[in-house]
Amino acid sequence: MKRVMPKLIVLLVLGLFFTTGLSAKMIRIGEHQIVAHPALDNDSKGFKAALEEEGFIEGKNVTFDRQNAQGDQPNCAIIARKFVDDKVDLIHAISTPNAQATAKITKNIPVVFSSVTDPVKTGIVPKMGKTGTNITGVSDRWPIALQCEMYQDFMPHVKRWGTIYNPGDINVTFHIKEMKETLEGMGAKLIEAHISSSSEVMQAAQSLVGRVDAIHITSDNTAVSAFEALVKVCNENNIPLFAGDRDSVPRGAIAAYGLDYFLVGYTAGKMAARILKGEDPGNVPAGMAAGYSLWLNLKAAQEQNAKLPQTLLEKAADKVWDEQGDVVKGK
Repeated sequence: MKRVMPKLIVLLVLGLFFTTGLSAKMIRIGEHQIVAHPALDNDSKGFKAALEEEGFIEGKNVTFDRQNAQGDQPNCAIIARKFVDDKVDLIHAISTPNAQATAKITKNIPVVFSSVTDPVKTGIVPKMGKTGTNITGVSDRWPIALQCEMYQDFMPHVKRWGTIYNPGDINVTFHIKEMKETLEGMGAKLIEAHISSSSEVMQAAQSLVGRVDAIHITSDNTAVSAFEALVKVCNENNIPLFAGDRDSVPRGAIAAYGLDYFLVGYTAGKMAARILKGEDPGNVPAGMAAGYSLWLNLKAAQEQNAKLPQTLLEKAADKVWDEQGDVVKGK
């Protein structure tokens, strides 16, 4: 017994030392997004939820430094540089400008992007799949042609579609080009209003009054961040309003066929967990988000005086708000 006890004490002391050391190791994650709006905010929530499932709990073994560029693209580089100077363990870059800035500033810290339309054409990664770099993530490339065709079916008389976007955001220009080509192929045309900040959204919307029959907002974070101003103009002028992100539907869009941005962030979070557990980010395949669904707001349709086809109302939308604004289908 006298020989065993000292060994037991030593083992217990060593066990306590290593356990304390592990629990004291706090993983630091820098997370930044271009602007606050429901879709990108849900991306962030999904990212955190996925990490929690993998045992990375905020306040327990993970800390987040969350930053918002406030719609100002130069701020993205400032934030990315801050994360590098702070020597964070991983960066979560939400949206194209944030991911671009981060990719330019660090080649060493693991980076997981999300809500990025085309990470290859924007120079964030050399290819999808295993990138061979310190960066991986999730692209939210939307089914633009399908959205345009669906919304045209909703409003078959519309020949002049309007849109509002920030031409300085390369993330959006891919979608605008595809929108224009699709609409022209259907015998309609796209009328554009340009903005550089969210404060210009209402004025841009007013500039489209009398020039368009309906408005379709695509992946422009600047416009979406001030969506309520756009809704106000559309409601006052009987202009049907459609969106590409589902989170804009409860805010006043008639419909959106799009992604669940919580799941976009969740997928990115699972990638981050693999990296934090030791995998090389270059070997964690970058991929496309999946899981599109249709949300429909009948109250918005009523307020914008949009007459929707009965076939649409009978169609199985995944989530529906009635004329009183209550959810009558879906969660």
